[in-house]
Amino acid sequence: MRTVVAVQGQLGFDFMPPKLVKVTPAKLATWQDCRRRYRMAYLDRPTPARGQAWANYTLGAVVHNALRAFFDLPVARRTPEQAAALVAKHWKSDGFRDGEQVAEYRDRAQNWAAQYVEDTEVGQDPVGLERWVSAPVGRIIAEGRVDRIDQREGELVIVDYKTGRHVLTVDDARGSQALALYALAAQRTLRRPCRRVELHHLPSRTVAVWEHSEDSLARHLARAEQTADELSAAADTLAAGGDAELLFPPSTGRHCSWCDFRRVCAEGQAAAPELEPWSMLAP
Repeated sequence: MRTVVAVQGQLGFDFMPPKLVKVTPAKLATWQDCRRRYRMAYLDRPTPARGQAWANYTLGAVVHNALRAFFDLPVARRTPEQAAALVAKHWKSDGFRDGEQVAEYRDRAQNWAAQYVEDTEVGQDPVGLERWVSAPVGRIIAEGRVDRIDQREGELVIVDYKTGRHVLTVDDARGSQALALYALAAQRTLRRPCRRVELHHLPSRTVAVWEHSEDSLARHLARAEQTADELSAAADTLAAGGDAELLFPPSTGRHCSWCDFRRVCAEGQAAAPELEPWSMLAP
């Protein structure tokens, strides 16, 4: 230890800098929801088999892929008809009940995309589409894939597409840790200010907007750092021989009905009934 301290002194610092923890919003959210699910998803090797495909996730992925392809088109071709056609091109049917349900929700998604283009300024090229951002921020390395990054009046704007059954509010945009971390990582990665975050809910044709301040971003970062410290310490203790069940207990509830690892979690099976893979679709 004395040798290490002496070397540190020669290098001009008195202590080893803390290890930066690499996190994504999905990792942080999984830890907060259920530590057992976190362990199975990110630490267990081999990873336990995941459950069935969910139709609502398939629907969201199709719309995201279609909009990415749409903004890759030349401006002159960015029409509502093209947006609808791209939904059809990228369509997948995983998790849907039958062909009738597939046809109904494919039509819905095509209408959402076409209406979105009618409501949105599509004449400017985004700074990023499905852009991966990664940057050291505080005690973490914040990473993630952003649906779209715009530039407006010299500043970056984080755009997140949503296709779920619930209409989103300003409180959802303000409270989203994911959007705040994307903003922090984007401004570090792209070296431009980024404060505005937007949730674009295609089914309701609404946009929830929040303009962050330095303080609000700092609060989100502090919460992320605390969570990162917890999950990093638990992972290190597990690697050193710690008890997996004590370090990563299950947190049961309604969410157990759609957990990817339900089939290998007895507590989750007992806590909530199994759902059909299309049951999370908006009626």
